Amino acid sequence: MTRAAVAILQENRRVLVCQRKKNSRYELKWEFPGGKIESGESVEDCVKRELREELAVEVDAIGRRESQVNRYDDGGVFEVTYCFVLKFTGRPINNVFEEIRWVTLTELQSMDILEGNKAFVSQLDEGFFL
Repeated sequence: MTRAAVAILQENRRVLVCQRKKNSRYELKWEFPGGKIESGESVEDCVKRELREELAVEVDAIGRRESQVNRYDDGGVFEVTYCFVLKFTGRPINNVFEEIRWVTLTELQSMDILEGNKAFVSQLDEGFFL
């Protein structure tokens, strides 16, 4: 099983989502920024590293975390920890994705989201915004 950590970045009652590159695994699916946890790395350190690399932002504070195991039809199994970022510094710059976008919860729930994130997204309501 692959362990991953992703960030829930919020601003003005919108959440940041990122679209996977064309010709990548699960191409053009929307997801939250983040990635695989490296050996010896904590969830928090992974989120900080990945957001620095992918979006050029610094994560200053992480609040609540939720974890779930996601299984894909192609055999991929991922334990994903969703980290609610309380504070970050910088404006997100797209360094690795096809596209990044700030969306409302309603928009998010109607997007072509990565299969493993669908259960998490379906549980969200307006109360999840900080």
